[in-house]
Amino acid sequence: MPTHQSHRPAGYAALIERLSLGVPTPWHRSLVAASNTQRVDVTAAGVTEIYPSRYWPGDELCDHLEFALKYDGTDLALLAQVLPAIGPDALVAWIGRAPQGKYARRAWHLFEMLTRQLLPIPDLTRGNYIDLIDADAYYVSNAPVRVRRQRVNDNLLGGADFCPMVRRTAAIESFIGKDFAARSRNLMAAYPPALLRRALSYLYTKETKSSFEIERITPDPTRTERFVALLRSAATEDLCAKPSLIAAQNQIVDARFREGDYRTDQNYIGETVHYGRERIHYVCPRPEHVSPLMSGLVESHARMASSGVHPVIHAAAIGYGFVFVHPFTDGNGRLHRLLIHNILTRRAFVPAGLVFPVSVAMLERPTEYDASLEAFSRPIMGLADYTLDEDGRMHVRNDLGPLYRYPDMTVQVEMLFGFVEQTVESVLVNELEFLANYDRTKSAMQAVVDLPDKDIDLFIRLYLQNAGRMSETKRKSAFASLSDDEVERLERCVQLGYRKADG
Repeated sequence: MPTHQSHRPAGYAALIERLSLGVPTPWHRSLVAASNTQRVDVTAAGVTEIYPSRYWPGDELCDHLEFALKYDGTDLALLAQVLPAIGPDALVAWIGRAPQGKYARRAWHLFEMLTRQLLPIPDLTRGNYIDLIDADAYYVSNAPVRVRRQRVNDNLLGGADFCPMVRRTAAIESFIGKDFAARSRNLMAAYPPALLRRALSYLYTKETKSSFEIERITPDPTRTERFVALLRSAATEDLCAKPSLIAAQNQIVDARFREGDYRTDQNYIGETVHYGRERIHYVCPRPEHVSPLMSGLVESHARMASSGVHPVIHAAAIGYGFVFVHPFTDGNGRLHRLLIHNILTRRAFVPAGLVFPVSVAMLERPTEYDASLEAFSRPIMGLADYTLDEDGRMHVRNDLGPLYRYPDMTVQVEMLFGFVEQTVESVLVNELEFLANYDRTKSAMQAVVDLPDKDIDLFIRLYLQNAGRMSETKRKSAFASLSDDEVERLERCVQLGYRKADG
């Protein structure tokens, strides 16, 4: 949205302009009118809010910093560049004028966390503890760390090396209210144990194939079995640790591409569009940043696991955070989806023994899945300064570290909730109901003709594939021994057995 000539940027918008920062546009942008105009414009790109003239914070940088923390939210990736640019002297002077001020104390703590540099200010010795992040605006840790220096409760979802931020939105609140964990438990309770065992065995394989198919990979039987084994271990083993991630990577990739550590080369995601030309979709973090990012991601995972953060928020932040770091040369996408399974299962969001086939939902909605990745990669690509040599080696010239360390995961959380909803309401229901229909149909067919199981399977499949009628050719080749009456009665059994599936 263009700035009206009588509207002055305030908060983050003013700081970006005055400090000449090359950063993505913040999701919340503030303008102050010369009159009493007050308006909020919401688009897919974010929110632009216009405030009346009395809201003008002042002309100093710290005036706009306080305004930003109060009205624009806590954008850690942006603050990681804003705070050093404002500089220690201005911050010390501001904090000295109001050492008990809520926003001054937050800025003080964040400066020291994000820059790893102490300000020459003595520790506070009095005053109540305040929350670092507003729990009404963000999802936060329910087990905050008390920081005596600024007397703040650090309720972030991570630390200095990696800290995802998730804004409270109407969409996420609505998803949480639907209680998909309870819905999936109720769904499973509606089917007999024997049928559930068969369904779960099939779902492990279907989820594995879908996860590979998203990347247009057809795994051999050995790699399929290894991935299924990893899915089955998700309930007992925490995979979000360096040794476990390396071991998992070794199991799911071609033996030639197994790695013994995180990558030390610059990688990227792209496609060849012409001989010697690549279209780059995503520039991954520089190799020297990978190890600290992954240590921070593991720390963030542990913090969320013990602090009551909703399991889907936890799974999205870590699962997507992993794939954005891209710590290996191969297997990152499959590991990202495996981590989502691992967290949902270990956090008891998924009923015991059940694999949640979210990859199936992602595969069925590729545009939305791509959008969940592009919401993060697009701002990176807008700022990345890189070269690509004739051998495909990339060199990244600018430091985009804060964007990788402090990602806003709101979009990814909303998208994962959408995939979870489809998994519970559609994928699981369809698979379980298909098997239930099969059992009913099989029992009815055996009362007509005592066919072997493989012939029953074939008859049902051919009937359903041919829009509810056995083709004459297939009948003569596969069921020549059956009379016309028997075929007609068997068709009727299939029709009645699968009528529920059609509505």
